Amino acid sequence: MTRARGQLVVALDGPGSSGKSSVGAAAALICGYRFCDTGLLYRAVTWLAIARDLSASYPHAVRGLVDEVELAPDEQGRLARVFVDGTDHTDDVRGPEVDRAVSAISAIPELRLALLERQRALAAAGGIVMAGRDIGTVVLPDADLKLFLDASVEERARRRTEERGLDPASDEAEAILTALRRRDELDSTRAVAPLRPATDARIISTDGNSFEETVDAVAGAIQDVEARA
Repeated sequence: MTRARGQLVVALDGPGSSGKSSVGAAAALICGYRFCDTGLLYRAVTWLAIARDLSASYPHAVRGLVDEVELAPDEQGRLARVFVDGTDHTDDVRGPEVDRAVSAISAIPELRLALLERQRALAAAGGIVMAGRDIGTVVLPDADLKLFLDASVEERARRRTEERGLDPASDEAEAILTALRRRDELDSTRAVAPLRPATDARIISTDGNSFEETVDAVAGAIQDVEARA
């Protein structure tokens, strides 16, 4: 793609709890871009599937839930709120039950295909940072800039534990680490759109970084490409 400054399409990928959503949103705000966390779509469908007592064994039924899910902008214009039937379920889709089920649901080929066109439509106008696990490899392979945030599973578990205000030595903290390891395995070995950096992605390792340092790295990468546009 060739776009004017401020209209780039930025693909931001990485494993669970690598900071894609918070970092991507902050960097988008600095650069004057829209932000979309595509993982919210998968989490929303997963939450709705659980509520409807549907599992990955019923792919067509799960795919049928897509049209019931809507993303809405928050107070900063980020597509970060989830609505189903006019009700805000943003908090619900971030619960531990969804954590455990989202990888299996996300691996459903019919679901991924149904969400693919929606994601591409959101990016079509440019000026967006789109975060996920297969944005640079599948959803937006022609993105102007592809970034991959990486961090060890231990670091990611620590961050999520801290975000939820949990004791690092608690059973809940250990469960988070176990769940992230399991999700990494499922995401990287699934047959459809496995988690991996695009061959032309810039990899940003965030172990030991402060939040602000990682945001600066992402915003700086966007600004570098803009300067050459």
